[in-house]
Amino acid sequence: MGSFSIWHWLIVLLIVVMVFGTKKLKNMGSDLGGAVKGFKDGMKDGSSDSSAASAAPAPGQVANSQAADKTTIDVEAKQKS
Repeated sequence: MGSFSIWHWLIVLLIVVMVFGTKKLKNMGSDLGGAVKGFKDGMKDGSSDSSAASAAPAPGQVANSQAADKTTIDVEAKQKS
């Protein structure tokens, strides 16, 4: 009662293939594999190149506060007394 037999899983697999099609399932599998590979590479690069990451910031990020424009206005509102 608690587990499914092989026939139940084959019927579920057949229904999934009929609904999505083999080409779409193949594309989803390759996309998932690429995402896992990219995640592993990112984790590997992040732990070994932590000093290099601080030297070269990602595009769109400011490396430190000195590189920020001096005319930047603080958005924190203060009460006038």
